Amino acid sequence: MSVSEIKIYRIIGTYRKKYKKYLFRKEVRALKEKDALEKALTEITSIGILRRQITIQEIREITPEESQDYLIRELSK
Repeated sequence: MSVSEIKIYRIIGTYRKKYKKYLFRKEVRALKEKDALEKALTEITSIGILRRQITIQEIREITPEESQDYLIRELSK
């Protein structure tokens, strides 16, 4: 049995709120891409956005050096 390694994913997408379109980029740590997407959607919907208002454009695994989130970089050391 191998130990799963936590990866960093960058999720880019848009959501609509009050007839405006907003771009977002989330960086999350997760074991699988599916888990990362769920975590990002949960964070976005916590501010009152419905899942049907969200369009995901890209989900990509990135290295700790590529991450622009200081906390994620530090946790990945």
